[in-house]
Amino acid sequence: MKIVIFGLSVSSSWGNGHATLWRGIIKALIKRGHRVMFFEKDVPYYACNRDFGGVDGLEIVLYSRWNEVRSKVFSSLSGSDVAIITSYCPDSCAAYEAVFDSNTRTRLFYDMDTPVTLGMMSRGKWPDYIMPQGLADFDMVLSYTAGSSLVQLQQALGAARVSTLFGCVDPEVHCPTVGTKNSAADLSYLGTYASDRQVVLNRLFFDVSLRMSLKKFCIAGALYPTQTHWGENVSFLGHIDVKDHPSFYCSSRFTLNVTRADMASCGYCPSARIFEAASCGVPVISDKWQGIDLFLTPGTEILLVSDTDEVGQILEMDEAQRSRIAKKARERVLCEHTASKRAEQLEGIIEGVCQKRRASQCGG
Repeated sequence: MKIVIFGLSVSSSWGNGHATLWRGIIKALIKRGHRVMFFEKDVPYYACNRDFGGVDGLEIVLYSRWNEVRSKVFSSLSGSDVAIITSYCPDSCAAYEAVFDSNTRTRLFYDMDTPVTLGMMSRGKWPDYIMPQGLADFDMVLSYTAGSSLVQLQQALGAARVSTLFGCVDPEVHCPTVGTKNSAADLSYLGTYASDRQVVLNRLFFDVSLRMSLKKFCIAGALYPTQTHWGENVSFLGHIDVKDHPSFYCSSRFTLNVTRADMASCGYCPSARIFEAASCGVPVISDKWQGIDLFLTPGTEILLVSDTDEVGQILEMDEAQRSRIAKKARERVLCEHTASKRAEQLEGIIEGVCQKRRASQCGG
């Protein structure tokens, strides 16, 4: 198939989780014989932090203004098999017009931020990346989540058909490796700063570091306030490139996942760091949310906590038990949550759409 994607970014993972996910899925799609074009708006904060140059079979089209690539958009869509517009695409409305004016066979919208979308709408704000007419025209609306969120996408945005395409990991990128000394820690945390999860991060990370002064802690991520006070036993690395994520994870005995408020409220919305760390062979400590057991089994593949004491108890775990949890989690992720698995699922979704179309055309 020829697949054309209009998204947030694939060239830079700075401050976003879209790029890493797309790289894995696109690479897997190409291995399965497909061709992919990705249209990305060229903005300064991504231009200064590019960490991906592409792969054979993928054409990345960077543009400053939509009118610059308007003719290329239409020529690319002509004869294409699939067009996908994603959440947070800066020119989603223009892309919508182009996609529905073209002869592309299958039109999909992928809401990679469904909890954010629904959270905005519950607060009376229409997301900029959702067309004014909603999502009713698309052949299928994909969501990063499951559960009641899918029903809400239908009710609030008119999606006629919805399906889940969860996050994933590329095990060729995220795999066990030698950790680096500058991030050696008993507990690590990797994530972009978000005010809505800071209270939980304080409870499950910083409060633990204050109580356990002999343990080492390390945090990495973009957009943290410059005035943030880090404890004496806490190292802060700022943004780190995706290629350095494995060594960051593997430098710590455990890594922490803290879910953003909208995601935790929706449930069934695993952060990429869960799959990444598990694929690297590092056990994950996570806050609790509905549906987490769909991805990893609590207690044996992932460790769920609610308070500071529970995190502290886990950090005292013996090495044999820690290794068993890490091994089981890695096996589960490599079996069920890889980019290759998601590419296969995406193919199935597209084929299902095509079958329904053929049946409708035949009057079946």
